[in-house]
Amino acid sequence: MAAMAMSSLLLHPNSGHHKRPIYKITKLPSRKPFSCKSSLLNPTKIQDQNYKLSWINEIQEAYPSAAAGGEYSDEEFQELVDRRCVDNVRMLIVDSVQRAKAGHPGMALGMADVAYFLYRHVFRHNPMNPTWFNRDRFVLSAGHGCLLQYVCLHLAGFHSVKIEDLQRLCQLGSRTPGHPENTVTAGIEVTTGPLGQGVANAVGFALAEAHLAARFNKPDVAIVDHRTYCIMGDGCAMEGISNEAASLAAHWKLNKLTLIYDDNKNTIDGPTDLAFTEDVTLRFKALGWNTITVDATHSNMSSFKNALLDAFNETQRPTLIRVKTCIGKLSKKEGTSKAHHGIFDEEDEKQMKEKVKWGTRQPFYVIPMLHREMQVQAGRGEELEKEWHSKLNYYQSKYPQEAAEFKCLLYGGMIPGWENSLPKWSTSDAVDATRGYSEKCLNNLAKVLPGLIGGSADLASSNKVHLHDYQDFQNPVSPWGRNIRYGVREHAMAGISNGIALHGGGLIPFAATFLTFSDYMKNSIRLSALSHAGVIYIMTHDSIGLGEDGPTHQPVEHLVGLRAIPRLLVFRPADGNETAGAYRVAVANRGAPSVVALSRQKVAANLEGTSADGVERGGYIVSDNSLDDHLPEIILIGTGSELCLCEGSARVLRREGRRVRVVSLVCWRLFDRQGVEYKERVLPPGVTRRVSVEARSTIGWREYVGPEGVVVGVDEFGASGAYLDTFKKFGFTEENVTRIAKNLLSK
Repeated sequence: MAAMAMSSLLLHPNSGHHKRPIYKITKLPSRKPFSCKSSLLNPTKIQDQNYKLSWINEIQEAYPSAAAGGEYSDEEFQELVDRRCVDNVRMLIVDSVQRAKAGHPGMALGMADVAYFLYRHVFRHNPMNPTWFNRDRFVLSAGHGCLLQYVCLHLAGFHSVKIEDLQRLCQLGSRTPGHPENTVTAGIEVTTGPLGQGVANAVGFALAEAHLAARFNKPDVAIVDHRTYCIMGDGCAMEGISNEAASLAAHWKLNKLTLIYDDNKNTIDGPTDLAFTEDVTLRFKALGWNTITVDATHSNMSSFKNALLDAFNETQRPTLIRVKTCIGKLSKKEGTSKAHHGIFDEEDEKQMKEKVKWGTRQPFYVIPMLHREMQVQAGRGEELEKEWHSKLNYYQSKYPQEAAEFKCLLYGGMIPGWENSLPKWSTSDAVDATRGYSEKCLNNLAKVLPGLIGGSADLASSNKVHLHDYQDFQNPVSPWGRNIRYGVREHAMAGISNGIALHGGGLIPFAATFLTFSDYMKNSIRLSALSHAGVIYIMTHDSIGLGEDGPTHQPVEHLVGLRAIPRLLVFRPADGNETAGAYRVAVANRGAPSVVALSRQKVAANLEGTSADGVERGGYIVSDNSLDDHLPEIILIGTGSELCLCEGSARVLRREGRRVRVVSLVCWRLFDRQGVEYKERVLPPGVTRRVSVEARSTIGWREYVGPEGVVVGVDEFGASGAYLDTFKKFGFTEENVTRIAKNLLSK
């Protein structure tokens, strides 16, 4: 079945048992040409004789030597059409870069034939509905080559990239930014740019497909059945994240993942052999991939077509297709690192156009038949979407329970009232670390959120993120499992989670590790925010309170960097109820990622005055003994496990007759988004005596305590010792907070 399915994706030579139809230059045959076996091609759309005559005239002018024989078979004619279409793709690339006087044409020119072939003959997509669920997914990990994807999207009929957009490459506000952005251009699945990230995203897509297929497909109907393709370059191959992700893809047997390696032997600084001489094919083979090498795609695409057929027939392994390409094809810079980025001089531009016999055509010229050529695949995509909806209707009638859950996922996976599953704690409940309260929240949520899925970088027992009633995702044993075992691969875990979140199947991924290891994940977390990927990052062991493991494991500066990432919500809950509140906000925000920083040391289940509802505003008043007509004399502000120190100190000061307010600032970004009136009600400008208490870097706190306040924090790397001793060493005791507060009050 797999072989038959792939045959419908690609052009085949006609059987040798039948006489092949012939195309003559001077006369069109009377019988119907283009009798191709591909079920994705719709012959009725390309049988217009004027259309074919136009192509023959175009081919005769462009390739007079190829036309000298006077006749073509089906296959030969299509190959010449494809070849001329690729010429047009390259000319649009040149025109766009020249107009913008910026961009990265090297990879785009070198991979033009591969990308065109994918969009014209392979991808199952519907440009009229770019987010159709069962479409194939494509990731351009080598994001600097985005111009090639923009050109293909335009030619394929995506409304997101008009010819005017190609004319505004890299311009402010354009839909063709300097690297692909999924929130800017429909048809772009993920935001890529930092090399290697897209490889991990593609693994996330393939995992999501395999997981959902295992959960919902039935022997008589498959409603989840699509493939993931990714193009990576030499830079992606060098970055460690790609190796981490590729290792997992092979372990998980993600056979519907095809990675196309643009092996052009160049990076920005020069030829790859300056720093990269390993055999990438052997590395991927050792990881457990099916590997194929393709030569000379520029003159013959049949080898690439055969490689794709091989990939489709593979049932156990992901496939790496190594394509040996020529960076900057056609240019004087061809084959050199100088072709990577930049424009072409006038003579070079002129020679490139002469090489493809482009004549005096104006910039951004598109051969009229080319759009119609691409419409064949687009039309088939529309048919496939209709067929899929028919399958879905049949599925719903025969498997109503599974269909209800599947449709819930398609529409975001949020069952009304899901937040009511979050536990509530009282002051009488046993103390635990916030990582323990998090474990209860996650397991309760898993029962009502069918899309909740995730895991840890080999720290599930420490991070407390194991979903107890669910199996591990292991293919082919239990691909329906919702616990993902990432091993010690933090960076790939984050990049894969982005792919899962952006796959579009309603999955809600969480990724866990120690907070200090968030540095390994930082670029992926940043891309979560840029891509609007609602990943939930669970970071435990969140302060110097970790204690015995010492400075290497004690995060000090990490929250500062994470809080600085635009759109990212960073929570540091103080107890069980704030932990539940953090999850309520994180799950609800499907268009933004969240970090939930959790303690190893135990804290009260319900520190009196805390509120799950208060978390939604980022900061709120926990306690205040001031009378209605009086402001507090001093405000103590805390987060996480240190909030209880503020409360303890407040009790001491209140016994001495002081008016003290305690504020939990559990999420800075949410608090900053509140209106001025609310923020000033919580932190009145007239109260200048303020103390912040957080067992990490002091950077950023001055904004909340003001110039006269005191920031109690850590500006060293921490120390190894029992956590209470470590806290005492750095001043995180009730006595020290009280002393500092009294000093302020005495001024």
